[in-house]
Amino acid sequence: MLIQFKEKSRIRKKEKCFIIEGKREITLALQGGYTITQLYYCPSIMPYDDVLTIINNAKNQIELFEVSIEIYQKLAYRTSTEGVIAVSMSKDLDIKNLILPAKNPLILIAEAPEKPGNIGALLRTADAAQLDAVLIANPKTDIYNPNIIRSSVGCLFTNNVATGSVHSIINFLKEQNINSYGAALQASVNYHTQDYTRPTAIIVGTEATGLSEGFLQNTTQNIKIPMSGVIDSMNVSVAAGILIFEAKRQRGFSN
Repeated sequence: MLIQFKEKSRIRKKEKCFIIEGKREITLALQGGYTITQLYYCPSIMPYDDVLTIINNAKNQIELFEVSIEIYQKLAYRTSTEGVIAVSMSKDLDIKNLILPAKNPLILIAEAPEKPGNIGALLRTADAAQLDAVLIANPKTDIYNPNIIRSSVGCLFTNNVATGSVHSIINFLKEQNINSYGAALQASVNYHTQDYTRPTAIIVGTEATGLSEGFLQNTTQNIKIPMSGVIDSMNVSVAAGILIFEAKRQRGFSN
């Protein structure tokens, strides 16, 4: 079953479970309120005492299983590993369950991201900026894909993450009176000319197709990053970082 959790999103969704590999990632998941039910460790890589340190602050009983290095290598999805893998219950990330912790939120919205590496980089940027939420519109990849957890170095668990359709996210922004700024070339102005000190959502699309009409027609303002090169786009996580940290600069880098 663990191998299926690793390889098949259908099984992860059906069982509402996923796997987490690595000491830091498991620790962050526990801190983020995830319920870990089982933990598999290889004593020749990670001593039992180190395992106890990881689960010391768990709020529930966690089943521990000692496995050989041969079995562990079949379970692991990293080329370099720390000898510990956990099974965690997933959370319902639907936007209807999202609670914003701040009265003046700063949010990142990514439409239809597909590559785990890009999603992981977006989550790392969001963590660095201490955003109030990351919304994934029309996700093309299971959020609990092991490669997203790996590429985000556990930032999936440090961010307030939610998913939803374009329509549901637009309605959420309107209900919360949040200004939205879509990264696009159409009907756009330079990003640094806008005021992000009020409740703000930065919306980014894929490099291939950009934002859908649903977002483009419902933003407060579309914005662009001036570029001097031959191409007219950049990596989505790089663009998101530029826009987010301009908003943080305007806010004095406070939450």
